[in-house]
This record gives sequence, C-alpha cells and structure tokens, in this order.
Amino acid sequence: MPSQKDIAAESAAPMIPEQRRESMLRQLRKHQVLSVHQLMEMFDCSHMTIRRDIALLEQEGRAYSVTGGVRIASQLHSEPSHQLKAVVELPQKQAMARLASRLLHADMAIYLDAGTSTLEIVPYIKALSGMTVVTNDFGIVQALIDAPHVTVIHTGGQLDHSNQSCVGSLAVATLRQVVTDIAFISTSSWDLRRGLTTPSALKVEVKQAAMQSASQVVLVASSSKYGTFSMYKIAGLEQFDMIISDDALTPAAADGIRKQGVELLLPSENISA
Repeated sequence: MPSQKDIAAESAAPMIPEQRRESMLRQLRKHQVLSVHQLMEMFDCSHMTIRRDIALLEQEGRAYSVTGGVRIASQLHSEPSHQLKAVVELPQKQAMARLASRLLHADMAIYLDAGTSTLEIVPYIKALSGMTVVTNDFGIVQALIDAPHVTVIHTGGQLDHSNQSCVGSLAVATLRQVVTDIAFISTSSWDLRRGLTTPSALKVEVKQAAMQSASQVVLVASSSKYGTFSMYKIAGLEQFDMIISDDALTPAAADGIRKQGVELLLPSENISA
C-alpha cells in the first residue's frame, strides 16, 4: 500500500497528464495494484480523470484495469494443470469456440493447439466432412476417437504431463512437414507490449512451427490471461491474423489491440453474425 510519503511526493507539484500517467506507472511498479481512490488522493484528481488515465494506459498495454482500480502487468511463472483449466471459464471458452467455428468449412486442415479453449472447437469440426486435425493435445485426440470421418494427426514428441500434450523438437519436426489452413493457437499469458509468452521453453518452437505452417493464424485467448507475461516470447500480437477473446476484455484493451491492425472478435460484438 502507498504510504503518506508516497502520496505527498507525487502530489507535491502540478503535472501535465503524461507526467501524471508516468508517475502512476512508477507507483504501480512499487505496489502492483492501486485503487482509484488511492490515485485520486495521490494526484489530487477527479474520479473521471483517473479513469481516463487508466483507460489510456490500458489502451497502450502499460497497465490493466481491475474492479475499483488498476494493476501492472503480472508475471506467470508456471501454468495451471490441465485438470484445473478444464473446470474454469467454460462459458467463455464455449463462446470463443462458437466464434472460431465461423471460420470453418468442409475439407479443411486445422491445427488445434493444446488447451481447453481449443478443445471446445472440436464439436464444430466433427460436424463437418473431409476435415483433418493436427494437434499436440491428447484431450483433443481423445475427443475425436469416435469421429472416424475426421483425419487426426498427433505431433508426438516429449510428454508434458501437467498439460497432457507433447512439446519439444519431435513435435516441431512433425509440424514442419504439414500445411494447414488455420492454426488455432492457445496461450497462458498475453499482452499488447510483449505479445504471446509462455513459462515453458519447450512450447515456444512448437507454437511457432504451427503458426508458420498455417495459411491463417488465430489466437484463442481468454481475457483473464490478458495483461500477464511469462519468460519466453512466442510471437507479437501483430503476427496473428485474428484474435478471439471473451466479453470481459475491456474496451480500452480491445481498442489497443485493434490499433495494432489485428482483427479482434468478441462474442457480444458478433451476436447477429
């Protein structure tokens, strides 16, 4: 929590808006999260002014709004297990999968990256004829066991026990020998400034190879993972043809992403599509 000394230091002299936002960022680096009320006291500004500053910082991918305040980007050191991911945010994942299904038609070759969000796309693939699915995910393979009309190619490679998928050089070698129409890529962390990142070095080349093998690359990523980053970079957001997220992504964050020239699809904006 900021001390009275912090508040006094930041409010000692009038600031132009850009100086104030830079000062906010300095305080966020110290405290990670600050409330709107704390910032109003710190900078002797109105609620509307602070909210406007937060929106601009979020649009630039420098800070992220939370209920009642703002936070700095947080670092993810390890991914949750497959079992944990499978039971959270199911409605959001299903809504993203419905959007993804609009890109599908018969006789396509699709890469489905390991993840519980991409798993939700499987029923839409099963409803089509002539489909081929390439994946490194065992859960996706299992979901397609009862669909003999779908050709399934598993990458093989080193088993990631927690994520129930394959990673490493053998998986990369398989992906470099195939060509797909669309690669649906998942992620545990993403933001505007750093792009797509992962705490696992073994996943980097797998995702990159899948992206390079596809004619169209689509990121399927929930808003709860936005504004987080990990140690290893996979790709900038501008390297994706499209990003599919959920309706909890803030308008300021959405504006920032679209300013990068990337098409962003959100369920509420596509109800009648």
